[in-house]
Amino acid sequence: MAEFLMPDWPAPANIHAYSSTRGKGFSQPPFDSFNLASHVGDLEANVQRNRQQLSQQLNLPAEPHWLEQVHGIGVADAANEFVDGVADAAFTREARRVCAVMTADCLPVLFCDRGGQAVAAAHAGWRGLLAGVLESTLQAMACPTKDILAWLGPAIGPDNFEVGEEVYQAFVQHAANSATAFKGNRPGHYLANIYQLARLRLQSQGVNQIYGGDRCTFQEQDRFFSFRRDGQTGRMVSVIWREA
Repeated sequence: MAEFLMPDWPAPANIHAYSSTRGKGFSQPPFDSFNLASHVGDLEANVQRNRQQLSQQLNLPAEPHWLEQVHGIGVADAANEFVDGVADAAFTREARRVCAVMTADCLPVLFCDRGGQAVAAAHAGWRGLLAGVLESTLQAMACPTKDILAWLGPAIGPDNFEVGEEVYQAFVQHAANSATAFKGNRPGHYLANIYQLARLRLQSQGVNQIYGGDRCTFQEQDRFFSFRRDGQTGRMVSVIWREA
């Protein structure tokens, strides 16, 4: 049986959300073992067995809305079965439609509203965060932001995410308070807190019910895939849906 994280958040009872971990699947090294991505070089048969296990173990009401993620700000409507899959977030107001994003250091953010009517999932690496993927997701949900709950899933932690001067400058030029999410490391390089950057972006939009943000994919090698640590590796998935 694969292992999953469940958000520790006060979501309505009809909201179901999970984030996968790397163990107890069918893929072989370096994708060992619960890899859910078909674009990383893993055998397709193993990916499909893992996806089948995901569906069965979580009792998913439908196949997840798999996206082709490009570190952009596109948001797909998971209710549309024929939508172009190139996007970095998905949302829906329809029951039993599964929004999903894959990550291996980038930040997965799951959303719902207090009424349990809308859900969304966003893939937020630093490029997507900077470009506004969280803002685009909130806009697509079309809910009062004071009613939105957000959960920050497993991502690379602030002690291991080194970025260059250009990344620091880009965030600070967008919002001066972003400087609080960076710590000088070696000349021209900073350690970035992707969780803090996401919180600042969400708070700037009026979202204050923010949970999670306490894991490190890079450091927790036995539990999570990490692209920065391993290069060729698998992907976790974070999923969310609502029952009727």
